[in-house]
Amino acid sequence: MPDANHKPADHPTIPAEKVGILIANLGTPDGHDYWSMRRFLNEFLLDHRVIDYPRWKWVPLVKLIILTKRPFSSGAAYRSIWNNEENESPLLTITKAQVAKVKKAATQRYGDRVVVDYCMRYGNPSTRAKLRALIDAGCQRILFFPLYPQYAGATTATANDAFFRALMDEKWQPAVRTVPAYYDRPSYIDALAQSVERTLDAKPDKLVVSFHGVPKRYLLEGDPYHCQCQKTARLLAQRLGWNDGRVVTTFQSRFGPEEWLQPYTVEEVARLAKDGQKNIAVIAPAFAADCVETLEEIQEEIRDAFIEAGGETFSYVPCLNDDDAHIDALEEIIEENLAGWLD
Repeated sequence: MPDANHKPADHPTIPAEKVGILIANLGTPDGHDYWSMRRFLNEFLLDHRVIDYPRWKWVPLVKLIILTKRPFSSGAAYRSIWNNEENESPLLTITKAQVAKVKKAATQRYGDRVVVDYCMRYGNPSTRAKLRALIDAGCQRILFFPLYPQYAGATTATANDAFFRALMDEKWQPAVRTVPAYYDRPSYIDALAQSVERTLDAKPDKLVVSFHGVPKRYLLEGDPYHCQCQKTARLLAQRLGWNDGRVVTTFQSRFGPEEWLQPYTVEEVARLAKDGQKNIAVIAPAFAADCVETLEEIQEEIRDAFIEAGGETFSYVPCLNDDDAHIDALEEIIEENLAGWLD
């Protein structure tokens, strides 16, 4: 019987077959200086999934106007939260910590049959570079995990787009799977509830569940993001036992002139303060890791809007980050999606 492992002496080396797990987050600039911010914003704002205006209209506006001014304001926001010790954004620091824990758990369960890594949709490390590294390591099957609990075309879909575009350049494409949204998974909801209970000493007048916004038009065109956000907030309220109208769902980070999903967080917290709700807490379940939208926008801009409108106590519930309950939920999702590939 012929030797199945026989190959010519000059045959390229083929590494032992492995399974890759590639966790993807939104992205981060390499620095908060003008040119680092400009490169990052250029990649982000010209993604047609994020801003789907006609290219002939949008590209000149970005190149000639937005990118001459916005890198300064965005750079200032990043500078205020920058991890100076590691010289990187908090999003990158937290993603590294998350992946280290996931890798440890995966290695304990599957041994050296898996390779766990991370990539960023915008900025570095890029999806293309990390996919190539996994293939070079012998990964003939790859599980791609966009770290977005709620599906949106501007987040999950664009991460998948980048992954599949990178696959187009591979001579030998691995088998791939993508992880679906997990907005209503009990372990994820329980991790959110635990974070609220751990952070808050007492019930606030209102818990504002703030999600990143998208244009309302996306909802009308079939994007399920709004509905999934609403369900996450409803399940969180149920798990906390706060079914008395104490939980309010809002949307932040509006950009551009058109109508986005409402109510807008910055306006809603001011309205709550004027209506006598003096003690509120804010949680941002759509973000798997604290980032500029939570550390700067929520804890500075949105907090200021509440206090200036007469609010007194503003509490922020951190993102799940590398909390053990969050990592357990991610491990559960990974194990489920590896079914049939690894026992």
